[in-house]
Amino acid sequence: MLVTTTSNIEGKHITKYVGLVNGEAIIGANLVKDFFTTIRDVVGGHSGAYVQALREAKSIALKEMVDQATRLGANAVIGVDLDYQTIGGNGSMLMVSANGTAVIME
Repeated sequence: MLVTTTSNIEGKHITKYVGLVNGEAIIGANLVKDFFTTIRDVVGGHSGAYVQALREAKSIALKEMVDQATRLGANAVIGVDLDYQTIGGNGSMLMVSANGTAVIME
């Protein structure tokens, strides 16, 4: 499955727009709280463990989006957008969402 942030793919022709697809992943409260505490404590660097957790969440969200596109019969997802949002009453969780348009290309 081809996945791209662009709205078209050079040399390919979109024959059908199948529909919007999305996927989400949520990182739990303790990880997010610890993440922001660590960010305050680390100057000029980053925490490898938290970067890895965010990458894993992004991977899960993209996989869910691709799985949904596959079920709809698409062979590509275009216009993909990744968003990171805090959710919950006190922003204690982080949600990664992937959204795009499932298409059939030739």
